[in-house]
Amino acid sequence: MPQHVSASTGASTASASAPPSAPTAADLLEFVRSTAADTELIDSLPLDPEGRTWVRLEGPGGSEAWLIGWPPGTGTGWHDHAESQGAFTTARGTLTENSLAVRLPSGGWKTLELADGVDRERRLPAGKGRAFGQHHVHEVLNESGDTHAVSVHAYYPPLPLIRRFSRSGAVLRLEQVERPEDWQ
Repeated sequence: MPQHVSASTGASTASASAPPSAPTAADLLEFVRSTAADTELIDSLPLDPEGRTWVRLEGPGGSEAWLIGWPPGTGTGWHDHAESQGAFTTARGTLTENSLAVRLPSGGWKTLELADGVDRERRLPAGKGRAFGQHHVHEVLNESGDTHAVSVHAYYPPLPLIRRFSRSGAVLRLEQVERPEDWQ
């Protein structure tokens, strides 16, 4: 059973004298990279051999941030983050991100047929990450057979929902919509 705990990190991109502003995708990427380099924080994450574990972090400018542990062979399945932009960086191990290089409609559909050439794959070893915009559809996997991976993620605005999809060849099907109360 996954473990859920809360924590704070001192990392912030806003200065004490400046009024808070919405963080950009670049701000989120800077935050996840610097947080992933905090070995004391990364080492503090409890790892479960069977399920992902996560710790909520305090992100920059009111963003939502998470430290996530990935046992060997685990993944998220296909999903998006709705109206939120985001970034993530691998802190330990290697993650694979499969994504779609196409903007999906924000609503009003259950099944879509994807065109050829929209699939992208990135391998993200420790220290590597990426930022993404709204409605970014992807899955993240720890394909290792024997090594845990750890990553840092940040989203702004805080996640209003996550849409989960199933995929069979070129067909993408909306399966479930999760709200924050479902995962906090």
